[in-house]
Amino acid sequence: MKVLADKILSQSAYSADIDVPLAKVDIAGWLFTLPEAEYLRCCPPDHIGAGTTTTDDGRRMSINVEMIGTALVVQHYVADEATASYCRMNSISDVFTPVGRTQVNVVWELIAEAIEGGRTRYTNRVTSHPTDVFMDFLAAHGQTFEQAAAARQDAGGDHNRRETPLFAASIARHALSKAAAK
Repeated sequence: MKVLADKILSQSAYSADIDVPLAKVDIAGWLFTLPEAEYLRCCPPDHIGAGTTTTDDGRRMSINVEMIGTALVVQHYVADEATASYCRMNSISDVFTPVGRTQVNVVWELIAEAIEGGRTRYTNRVTSHPTDVFMDFLAAHGQTFEQAAAARQDAGGDHNRRETPLFAASIARHALSKAAAK
């Protein structure tokens, strides 16, 4: 399978501010210890399941199952970079649509930045690229890339808009619980 990185299927970024200093935030720590029940609370009813594992070569992975619009998406996010203030996760995601199964590439960036008042701004950026498998799927179903991109942009943008403040609040709770434990 080939990722068509020069084409963007959808892209969105939303931010939410939290009352926790950046020094206490640990996005990678949060992401790789996130209980499934907490993941489900971060975008009901879209989030269905989550877990962590590793690739064969030991890289950390986050597996997420969610509804994006009318598609069930199983994301196999591999950490390209995972630090306290930035994670770049890359997935070849299985997409189950009402007319069949295909695959897209999803890059999920989780970003924490210090802002005034000892607070942190969390940004959730999601960019999807088609794969050659996805382009063949579109051709087989008589849909243009432009039609698919418009639908994915609407559904993915709405999903990201709803989950970002809930992810931010969860990251804040994780930071505060770690600080209290010390």
